[in-house]
Amino acid sequence: MKLSNNTILITGGSTGIGFAFAERFVKAGNIVIVTGRREHVLQSAKEKIPGLITRVSDLDIESERAALFDWVTANYPDVNVLVNNAGIQQRFDVLKTDAKNDWGYFNKEITTNIEAPFHLAMLFAPFFATKDDAAIINVTSGLAFTPFAIAPIYSATKAALHSFTMSLRQQLSETSVEVIEVAPPAVNTDLGGTGLHVHGEPLDAFADGIFAGLAEGLKEIGYGTSVARLRMSRDDVDAHVANMYNAFKGSLQ
Repeated sequence: MKLSNNTILITGGSTGIGFAFAERFVKAGNIVIVTGRREHVLQSAKEKIPGLITRVSDLDIESERAALFDWVTANYPDVNVLVNNAGIQQRFDVLKTDAKNDWGYFNKEITTNIEAPFHLAMLFAPFFATKDDAAIINVTSGLAFTPFAIAPIYSATKAALHSFTMSLRQQLSETSVEVIEVAPPAVNTDLGGTGLHVHGEPLDAFADGIFAGLAEGLKEIGYGTSVARLRMSRDDVDAHVANMYNAFKGSLQ
């Protein structure tokens, strides 16, 4: 995809990976719109990035996703890039959950990580197909390929988004819309809670690496430890999943 002169919508763009992407896209000469649930966090992002456009949206709600699409396309009709970045991660032991009474808590991860990006991609794809240049960027995870057993729903949702992205790429292959998957490793952000990813990749180095991949025209972009996992054999996946579980299962106690 071209890296400048776009109008870009980034979900979950006020913090973490989404914010790092917003910074770089603005610096490259793009109009950037970010959306999130918390107005004060969006305001803070806007203060840090001059020219950033913000919109409060709860993407877990179907009507708000449709309203976001209507608002963006009406007010910024040149929009041609969607970055499905918003996501949440919950770590838990299935033997210690109350799935009967707390299913709403667990289902939120499914709604945020699967339903929202699927719906937004399907809303924007026909609109983007009328453009000369457009792109849908889905942020999955290295865990889409090698699940993290203590974050089972998160890993499964990212695997689903990976599969959806592959199908979307085929369906849009004869249009102007590029479909790109970004599969991060653990990155130093507050995903899943403060302090859980302090041993991950530095955020700025990761974002720079992803932008290098975009500049190369890659359609599937990993970074650091996620690169090898995108092409692991099944035997290697099984071994990696077991090793990661044994290393981290104590953190659930």
